Amino acid sequence: MSAFRIAADGIMPAARQIASPNCDARPAGMAVELVVIHNISLPPGEFGGDGVIQLFTNSLDPNEHSYYQEIHQLKVSSHFFIRRDGVLIQFVPCAQRAWHAGVSQWRGRERCNDFSIGIELEGDDHWPFEEAQYATLEKLLAALKAAYPITDVVGHSDIAPGRKTDPGAFFDWMRIRS
Repeated sequence: MSAFRIAADGIMPAARQIASPNCDARPAGMAVELVVIHNISLPPGEFGGDGVIQLFTNSLDPNEHSYYQEIHQLKVSSHFFIRRDGVLIQFVPCAQRAWHAGVSQWRGRERCNDFSIGIELEGDDHWPFEEAQYATLEKLLAALKAAYPITDVVGHSDIAPGRKTDPGAFFDWMRIRS
C-alpha cells in the first residue's frame, strides 16, 4: 500500500475507492475535528462478503439474507471501511459529509456527521479485531490527524449512547490512544 496521506480533495490514494451516493456537502466553514470508530458485519456476525459495500452503495439485495430485508432501504455510508485483513476502502471523500453517525452528540454539539470522519471496522461486538485492522487504523488515524484538526477519536457508542454499542468491548482503545 502506498504511503497513507489525505489529498486536498479528501481522497486517500492508498485506499481502494468505491463511491457511495450517501453523502453530501459539509456545512460551510465546518472543520473536521472528530473521528468516529464503528463496527459492521453483513450479514451480522459474518465477515469477508460484499454486504457492507452493497449497503453503502445502495445495492443490497433484500432477498440475499433475511436481515437485509430490514436494512436494504437505509441510506448510510462511512468515509472508510477496514476489512479483517487490513484492506482499506474509501466510500466518501473526507471533504464531504458521510452518513454514518445518525442522531448524535459530542461535547454539546449535535449532528456529528457535520464535523466527523467515520471509520467502519469489519467486525462486531462479539469478536476481537485483527492485528491487520489495527495496523491500518493506526496509519489512517495518523494521516487524518496530519490533514485535519482532529481533537477526539471516539466510538459510535460515545456519540449515540443507549442507541449504539460499537465498536464494542473488544476494541483496544489503549492501543490507538498510545
